[in-house]
Order: sequence, then structure tokens, then C-alpha cells
Amino acid sequence: MSILTNPLDLLVQNLFFELPGLVDRGRVVLKMEGYNVTGSIKIKPALFMIAELERRGLIEPHRSTIIESSSGNLGIALALICSLRGYAFICVTDPNVSAVNLRSIEAYGGRTIIVDSKDANGGYLETRITCIRDLLRDNSDYVWLNQYANEFNARAHEEWTALEILDEIPEVSHLYVGSGTTGTVMGLARRFAELSPDTMVVAVEPEGSVTFDPNRKGRRLIPGIGTSRRPELADPELLDRIVYVPEIDAIRMCHRLARRQGLLLGGSTGSVLAAIAADAAFFDADSTVVAISPDLGDKYMDTIYSPDWVRSSYGTGATMPDDGQAPLPCEPLKEIVARHSREVTIIANRCREVASYRRDQAKQQQTGT
Repeated sequence: MSILTNPLDLLVQNLFFELPGLVDRGRVVLKMEGYNVTGSIKIKPALFMIAELERRGLIEPHRSTIIESSSGNLGIALALICSLRGYAFICVTDPNVSAVNLRSIEAYGGRTIIVDSKDANGGYLETRITCIRDLLRDNSDYVWLNQYANEFNARAHEEWTALEILDEIPEVSHLYVGSGTTGTVMGLARRFAELSPDTMVVAVEPEGSVTFDPNRKGRRLIPGIGTSRRPELADPELLDRIVYVPEIDAIRMCHRLARRQGLLLGGSTGSVLAAIAADAAFFDADSTVVAISPDLGDKYMDTIYSPDWVRSSYGTGATMPDDGQAPLPCEPLKEIVARHSREVTIIANRCREVASYRRDQAKQQQTGT
């Protein structure tokens, strides 16, 4: 691997993790996006959307201000990119945003505005967008990316994420994707329709989201998945199924993953894997189910992984039960050390050869030969 000099090159394209024991038949593979710079899959659409504005000459460093509505992950990604490229950045968010995400945006130099009035569907999205429109009206140098309608949000996943999956796993029977702005699922659905039309693409929604059904509006507390307003990008015709998951099931899945699999992952991942577990009867021995894991669990320590928050948010009956299942067996540590040491041994031998060559060269220079 080459030594990088730009943090925006810290993109992990081919990190996959197989989850044994989640379903009885077939295999489930997670595409792990939380190890990208800024900690989520959102760095991809952030790069695509700002690059398109630059290509069109619509923004100028040290003059333009980028503004966007985000519950956290896109806001963090945009804050970094704007800092590096010389744009100011304002993230309009709501009370569901975590303190970690707020501090991350501010650490990269972004500003945050928190709206606290709910919209007609019981969420905050319309309120956030109204706030943005008010700011645009009063500030001519502000530019709104509008991830909910921006084709380059979806294109990032059509051109990158989909091909990364198919390069590693050419035969995908089912693809499960959490649905927020719908950029990820729409971009993937388009490319899979072209290159892997037999793959069943499933959008996973939290109960309470109105993205595909306005009659489902309800309270939602987990950020990054679901909406209180249908995004312009959303096209249900591209999907094979839409699955709805109660938030408490997503939270229980997150705790199960941490205790049994050793993976600390975010709420969207918990939702997607809860959907897969509920759909287990649809899979057969030849099924290869791929799920998108957008981020890690470190941003959710005060919410999803806090027993007090879970109880206060979902009631005392929502405590995480001990299902009596022990963590999956781990191979002896000496085997893990040996596996990683083999490559290190090759490197060590190569370093010794280089060191020996340099010593020989130094001796020759000293003797004049």
C-alpha cells in the first residue's frame, strides 16, 4: 500500500465481513463502510456532490458557503471536505443528532444549526429544509447541495459502491440497504439492474418513516435511516421489496452483534441485519446476502448502546435481554498471530536484505573498492 498524503484518499473499498449464525441457510456478508475517513459511507456522496459543483464553477474557495441538512454522517464528511477545499460549511440538524457528531463537525471547522420544531409528519426534515431555504434567501454566497434530490448522491454508489461489491462478490442473490436519503439504495439498484439483474434489492426502512408510504409516519429516534418527507431521489420501481423494522429490533441487533460477533456497529446496520434475520425463510443454501454497514457504533455510545437511553426512549420493557447465547467461538490467538506474522516475516526478510546490501555498500565506500 502506498503512503497517502491526502486524508480524502483514506477510502476502504474492499472490506467485507461474513456473519455466521445470523440465518440458517446461505451466507450473509457485510460491506463495512465505517472505516472510511470521517467514519462512514457518506464520504463518497460528499465527494461526488462537491466535485460536481466545482466542475460547474458554482462554488469558489474562500467565498462560497456549503449548506446541507444532515443528522451527522454526511455533515461530518462535508465539514472535512469543505475545510480542505476552502469552503465554509453549515450543517442544519435536529435534536436527534448525537453529541459526537456535533463535535466532529465543529472539529473540522463546520458550523451547526439545530432546529427543534417538528414537521407535519412528526420529524424534523421539513423544518431543516425550511431553515436552509430561509438562509439561502438571505445569503447569495450560500449553496445547498440538497442530498435528497442530488443525482450525484446516488451516482457515488452507482459508480463506486456497487462495483466494489460485484468485484468481490460476483454472485449476489440479495442486497439489503438502509434507506435514508435513498441515495445509497437508488445508486446500487440502478447498477445492479444493469450488471446483476437477478439480485433482489431490498430497501430497509424504520417503522415511522414515510419515504415510501406516507401513512407510516411515526416517531423515529435513530438518525441516518428513514425520513419524515419523501426524498426526490426515491423510486420504489427500482426496488424488489421494502422492509420495515421497529427501532427496538434494530437496537437489539446492534447489541447482539457486539456481544456475539464482536462488531460495534451503527443503528442503520442493526436495522438492515434485523431485516435479514426476519427474512431468513426466503434464503436457501446457495443464497449470498450482502448488507451495507454504513458506519460504526462509536457514534452511538450515548444512545443505542446506553441502557438508560434505551429504557427512557422505548420503555422499561425495552431493556436488552440476555439471550443466553455465548459469543461465537474464536480460533486460538496463536493462529491469528501466526496468520498475520507470515506476511510480516516476508517483510522482515526483505528488510534484512536491504540492510545487508547497505552495509556492503558502506564497506565498499570505506575501502575505496
